[in-house]
Amino acid sequence: MARKDKSTKEPGRLKQMWQVFQMTRRYDNRAVAYIVGGLVLPIIVGVLLSIFLSDGNVFTMILWIVAGLLAGVLIALIILGRRAERAAYSQIEGQPGAVGAVLRSSLKRSWRGSEMPIAVNGKTQDAVYRAVGRGGVVLISEGPKTRTVRMLDEQRRSVNRVLPNVPVTTISVGPDADSVPLHKIPRTLAKIKPTLTKAEVMAISNRLQSLENPMPIPKGIDPMKVRAQRSR
Repeated sequence: MARKDKSTKEPGRLKQMWQVFQMTRRYDNRAVAYIVGGLVLPIIVGVLLSIFLSDGNVFTMILWIVAGLLAGVLIALIILGRRAERAAYSQIEGQPGAVGAVLRSSLKRSWRGSEMPIAVNGKTQDAVYRAVGRGGVVLISEGPKTRTVRMLDEQRRSVNRVLPNVPVTTISVGPDADSVPLHKIPRTLAKIKPTLTKAEVMAISNRLQSLENPMPIPKGIDPMKVRAQRSR
């Protein structure tokens, strides 16, 4: 078998994590403080517990310290992942297709969403996306409210005509002060009260997809493949 070229070999796990950390630190000034805090605080707690609860037993002290270290590493990695995702989305926020990227990569299994919009304004590139989950049908507009409110209302009426008994929620993602930030879309969907079963979610999603007309619209952006902009 031919050997793989070293230049095309994928970076190791540690190198990937370091690259993610560097990208996150570049675009998120608070990331380092949160990560360091998440790492150090559990270690401090582990040391204190080892002092007060070990009764002088060296083995027990070591266990508490190791437990604190492992907890700190785990928490630091969780914080890094969340801050990295937020930093990545900040690079595409405001661009056409950004909502589609979130629906494709960040939705939980209980939700079904498509990176393709169900309605789009060819002149302004404003769009409406749809997600279906146990909370019902959610319509998400991408763009200023002054330009998307009419399109959003039309899509809501369309869903109500086909599925009159299914709850419909609307969300606006854009530059308006009361709009939902891009990185908070999954969290906003998770807060919607469940009213449907998994079987109903599947049936509703298939029903709505069967009524769609294919639209020649470019797919959304993949936030994990966006090239970082050089700082001026």
